[in-house]
Amino acid sequence: MEPVTAGLLGIFLLLVLLGLGMPIAFALMFTGFAGITVLAGLDSALPMAAMMVYDEVAVYPYMVIPLFIVMGSFAGVSGLSQKMFSCLNLWMQKMPGGLAVVSIAACALFSAVSGSAIATTATLGNIALPEMKRHHYSDALSTGAVAAGGTLGFLIPPSLGFVVYGMLTEQSTGKLLIAGILPGILLAVIFCGVVTGWVKLQPQAAPQIDVEASWHERFVALKDLLLPLAVFIIVMVGIYGGVFTPTEAGAVGATILFFHALFSGSLSWKNLMTILEESLRISVMTLFLVTGASIFTSFLALSTIPMVMTAKVLHLGLAPVFILLAIIIFYLFLGCFLDAISMMVLTMPVVLPILSSLHCDLIWFGVVSVLMMQAGLITPPLGLNIFTITGIAKDVKVETVFKGVIPFLLAILAVVLLLLFFPAIATWLPSKMIF
Repeated sequence: MEPVTAGLLGIFLLLVLLGLGMPIAFALMFTGFAGITVLAGLDSALPMAAMMVYDEVAVYPYMVIPLFIVMGSFAGVSGLSQKMFSCLNLWMQKMPGGLAVVSIAACALFSAVSGSAIATTATLGNIALPEMKRHHYSDALSTGAVAAGGTLGFLIPPSLGFVVYGMLTEQSTGKLLIAGILPGILLAVIFCGVVTGWVKLQPQAAPQIDVEASWHERFVALKDLLLPLAVFIIVMVGIYGGVFTPTEAGAVGATILFFHALFSGSLSWKNLMTILEESLRISVMTLFLVTGASIFTSFLALSTIPMVMTAKVLHLGLAPVFILLAIIIFYLFLGCFLDAISMMVLTMPVVLPILSSLHCDLIWFGVVSVLMMQAGLITPPLGLNIFTITGIAKDVKVETVFKGVIPFLLAILAVVLLLLFFPAIATWLPSKMIF
């Protein structure tokens, strides 16, 4: 069988398996193994698949995945999110849409100690949504702000998205994490601007709260921000300065938050077992996805499809910016149907050769791709953050949440365009790293 024909049949088989409901990781593994068998024979496929499975999981740097997840879990169980929200509320409640702005700011801060967008959304949603409901905020604004703010957990380091991207593209995880800092802060500020603009146009969406807080109370409350900020600074400065690797940084952050949860009396044996089980579940799921992507990528390489597609794209003679825009639009479309990590593992085998041929900075594109995966978390009809929110606010229709996230989705796309024309927003900090 011709390699390209085998490759096209393999892609069709993958789509059929996904349509039948097979988990993406196993669909990738099965299709990749079957394809390698057809093109290279069973004697080559068996040792190749076994070697790739081992190589993808027996790698020390990948320990960063459970460590980042554990960091967020310890922060959540110790009540840091509630304290952060209360402190920020004292400072920001007088702003237009104050509680929604506080929700986004709290999501950004919690993201600094959590690598999961879903965990950030669920944690802050349980705190912020009842508070906004009590003050008669519109359902669209309140749910949209929390759903969008929660996506910051996928961008602001420590980010699981950057870890997976680094695994798939063999880029420095440390540089990727540092590259997400400025775009993450920029996007959080723009999200807050969206809320302010919304309330200026529709004042009834967020009634003014007449609660006074003394300056003494505000400054005393700042102590509740010290620990999450300290953990973020220690982890990021440690990586930036080459003091420790991302894996060691994750261990340091997790240890600090473990002892905080322990000595605050909020960590029970049951909580600890739940945290470890959740960390194990997400880590195994992620590694299975990456392993499946590795096997499928090897099959595609044998089929020569990535090389053929790259040649055809370059033959079109389009300027690189238009090719990148096409990739971005493609990601926006995929976000309607796939979760963030699945989008990444499915597309990188094809997209990466095109990017390499364009001499694209893969650290910069890592930020762009993570932003587009982040957009997928709130893109109708299957945005995971949207359904996380509807699970918390059970009296709010999913259509209302979809309506609420649209302005924030446009804000994400605006940041992607800014990165397209001003790549230094993502590349400047990594370029200054010592190691």
